[in-house]
Amino acid sequence: MLKALDISTSALIAQRTRLNAVSGNIANMSSLTDETGKPNPYKAREVVFQTDDSISLSGASGVKVAEIKSNNAEPLHRWQPNHPLAIQDGEWKGYVAYPNIDLTTEMVNAMESTRAYEANVGVMEITKNLSRETLTILA
Repeated sequence: MLKALDISTSALIAQRTRLNAVSGNIANMSSLTDETGKPNPYKAREVVFQTDDSISLSGASGVKVAEIKSNNAEPLHRWQPNHPLAIQDGEWKGYVAYPNIDLTTEMVNAMESTRAYEANVGVMEITKNLSRETLTILA
């Protein structure tokens, strides 16, 4: 039964990481500069999962975060020639580069991650109840 809890725990950790990335993406939808203050719009982060075979039970495996990638989508450009961060030369002169983050997509990702988290908490509750019933039968 402990392996089943380990599998669910690995999923909880992975979904928490995904939800943190989604909330960071939403929080930075209007970030036009990088950490150094240079005009560089925020790039959305995406969490990539992979199976964790070190946690397995009868063919079922755990999950782990393989990597957190930055989305390399082209930024959205808005015509704002009087903005202090407007591009000064080149093809996009007078435009301001905004992060290419879709709020609807991020909200769907957040809901999906939340539902997966809740499902794994449910699995953990069922596993706990099965363990208790097994001990009751054996005792």
